[in-house]
Amino acid sequence: MSLELHDGLLQIFNVDHGQCALLTMPGPGGFHRVLIDCGHSVDLNGSPWYPGAHLASMGVPSIDMLICTNYDEDHVSGYPDLMRRRISVGCILGNPTVSAEDIVHLKTEDGMGVGIEAVASTLAARRRIGWAQTPPLIPGVSLIWSWNLYPFFDDENNLSLVATLDIRGFRFMFPGDMERRGWNHLLATCPQFRQTVAGVKVLIASHHGRTNGICEDIFDVYGCWPKLVVISDDYKQYNTQETTNYYASKAQGIKGYRGRPGTRYVLTTRSDGEIRFSFRNGRCDVY
Repeated sequence: MSLELHDGLLQIFNVDHGQCALLTMPGPGGFHRVLIDCGHSVDLNGSPWYPGAHLASMGVPSIDMLICTNYDEDHVSGYPDLMRRRISVGCILGNPTVSAEDIVHLKTEDGMGVGIEAVASTLAARRRIGWAQTPPLIPGVSLIWSWNLYPFFDDENNLSLVATLDIRGFRFMFPGDMERRGWNHLLATCPQFRQTVAGVKVLIASHHGRTNGICEDIFDVYGCWPKLVVISDDYKQYNTQETTNYYASKAQGIKGYRGRPGTRYVLTTRSDGEIRFSFRNGRCDVY
């Protein structure tokens, strides 16, 4: 499939048990690009795919922002490849209450991968030179980011950054690996967050579709009724990933996806591969 950029394009890539998405938006001075996480994948032949390789293949030397929804390896394993390819990264946005040293501390128990180590090192270096990680202004995009406080929560999942992007009037929510307890705390303490979830059009299922990422209240109490739920995952590693039917019951659905009959309520990268949302003339088409 060729890239149809038009008024903007959001690609959700099929990576291993992790997440990676790329938003490309036209602007007066050229294109703006935002990576939402930067996981990677390895195919059956052992060949790796990295978001940096994808960017390099298009001749892209820089991105405006990297959003780290979770400071965990499966969300940032492609970051060292970005550095190797000298693709410059503007703002790195994560939970602002978690410092580089906190990342290292949190990863002590289960080990620190090379991706998360590189991100922590970059954040520490930027702080030393006074480089504030301020999200850029991108025409056609507004960003709402919500988080729980560290050390009130001391686990990476419930310290996920919930990144909500309004793209040309369509709201996409990327909640990282937020678990039920973290969802409920945000809902209880942040009135703006309750309003945000009500307007979501596409929900990226938390924690790669596992049951501990489900928060019933966002649907049943606070009015989240998305057109689609997207599960970013490669293959089923756990029985707790059997959530497709639940999420389907909470979505409105779309007809004619990829020219096929019937209604789809849930898309998964493991079954559908890369998923693209194209923005054009006030529409958002998914293919």
